[in-house]
Amino acid sequence: MNPIYLCSGVSWHAAGPVLSLHPVPPEKVHSVPPEKVSEEPSGAQAGDGAHDDGRWDLDLPGRKLAFEVPEEGRFCLGFQRVHGRDDRTGVPCADQAPAERGYQCTRCFAQDDVRFMHDIHRSGIAPAGLKRYLDQPHWLYVATFADGSSKVGTASDPRKRARLVEQGAVVAQFVAHAADGRIVRILEDEVTRTVGLQQAVRSGAKAASLCAPLPFARLESINDGFALAARGLLEGGIGIDGFEVVHEEFDPPPSWSAVLGLSGLQPYPQPLGSGQHGFIIRELIGPSALVSIEGADLVFVADLAQLKGRRLRLGDFSTPVPAVQEALF
Repeated sequence: MNPIYLCSGVSWHAAGPVLSLHPVPPEKVHSVPPEKVSEEPSGAQAGDGAHDDGRWDLDLPGRKLAFEVPEEGRFCLGFQRVHGRDDRTGVPCADQAPAERGYQCTRCFAQDDVRFMHDIHRSGIAPAGLKRYLDQPHWLYVATFADGSSKVGTASDPRKRARLVEQGAVVAQFVAHAADGRIVRILEDEVTRTVGLQQAVRSGAKAASLCAPLPFARLESINDGFALAARGLLEGGIGIDGFEVVHEEFDPPPSWSAVLGLSGLQPYPQPLGSGQHGFIIRELIGPSALVSIEGADLVFVADLAQLKGRRLRLGDFSTPVPAVQEALF
């Protein structure tokens, strides 16, 4: 029986997107024999990255991803210790407990430095390392996804582009450059309050939008409208200093234009949080993957963000050909 891994989701490295898997101690899972030890994931490839802590980063484009979800629910991914601008440590959950708040158990949430991030501009309270991280330039952006859904968000200077790539923004613009992370969050809240832009778009909505994207020119128009409104608000003055309004467009990965040019994409036919699955990954936009199922001629869009916090057992599994295949052909 193959060992079980805890998935911490999709991230984009310089070479492309990867899916990160962390070994689950056998004693933490009832369905694994006590003597079983973690080993390299089933189907590991030459380009996959192994880390000293046992984590595997699986290269995604072109690979077959086959797995089952042996246990219901999400499990804790631990917490972050932030030491400075580009230095942080991920601490695994000691108990591999069920997640209670997002992707964390209550104990890990209470120890997480990042939890202060979204309120420090109001409270002033944060660990010293997080304050050092926030004491660097930050960017304010307006992002639009394939169905026209838009949001305002922030990114630190080193992660300026990576933040938008990981989110899967189709069109985006940077509208302000702030001296630090506290100021940029004040700007973000003001744009939400006055312009009406939300600060989050669900990953499921992003994936679904790729099945029926708006024309690219329409997406550009929507994004231009929100960016113009945000810049107009900030140029008019909001009572604080320490930022400048900017005009800069986001440059997405070249592969995204080919994905957006496809037609006839269908939603992946089963929830990824349970059951058995097997598919070939073709391309990704953020956490949304275009996948092929053996025996089906259609291309499906799977929201791989559903795997974050799930326990997975890799192996010889497959996704049944969905009924929509017969209905359309």
